[in-house]
Amino acid sequence: MADLLQVTDLAVSYGAITALDGVTLRVAPGAIVTLIGGNGAGKTTTLRTLSGLLRPRRGKIVFAGEDITALPAHRIVGRGLCHVPEGRMIFANLTVAENLEMGAYLQRDRAAIAQGREMVFGLFPRLKERLTQSAGTLSGGEQQMLAIGRALMGAPKFLMLDEPSLGIAPRLVATLFEKIVEINRRQGIAILLVEQNAHLALEVASYAYVLETGRIALEGPSQDLRDHPLLKAAYLGG
Repeated sequence: MADLLQVTDLAVSYGAITALDGVTLRVAPGAIVTLIGGNGAGKTTTLRTLSGLLRPRRGKIVFAGEDITALPAHRIVGRGLCHVPEGRMIFANLTVAENLEMGAYLQRDRAAIAQGREMVFGLFPRLKERLTQSAGTLSGGEQQMLAIGRALMGAPKFLMLDEPSLGIAPRLVATLFEKIVEINRRQGIAILLVEQNAHLALEVASYAYVLETGRIALEGPSQDLRDHPLLKAAYLGG
């Protein structure tokens, strides 16, 4: 089966500073793949480049068989690649319902939009309870649910999650990751997960890439990387 996402030799710079240098990775349809690395390794830059928010200096991004390297962000979302950014970036002054509507702005089929809302409420019943509440008044965990729900309203084939556990109460993190696995299994949506909690990331992903200073330092099946001495020393407290 052909890969859903193929990234080849990606290089990104911020002025004279090189953020990514030759990143190559693949994600198969329906897979969960994780990108692990320390602060400043280039994880967020990778996701922002894949979603069209940054332009690469070199390299190629192919999604669902189409070269999307030069496409603007709104066209990439329209192809089914959705990004849940670090810090959630919800519309704090809008209600939960209005945030979800924003996620469906490219959708034209009202029945499909209604179906999408019910799917989101099935995953995150708390959002249905808070439909008329301003998003800025939600807890950190609820805001993360809303950010993921908003992305799901775009009917994605591929979901990129940037630090979903950041700023969330520990008791909610396990629940959130159960929902991420459920989205993948029930909806068949492929996921590229950036997560500081390497234990959790390796638990839910089938394959992992380790980024160090803008380069892929290590890659392999998650099960194998759990026992890798370099990964254990740097990220798993071993």
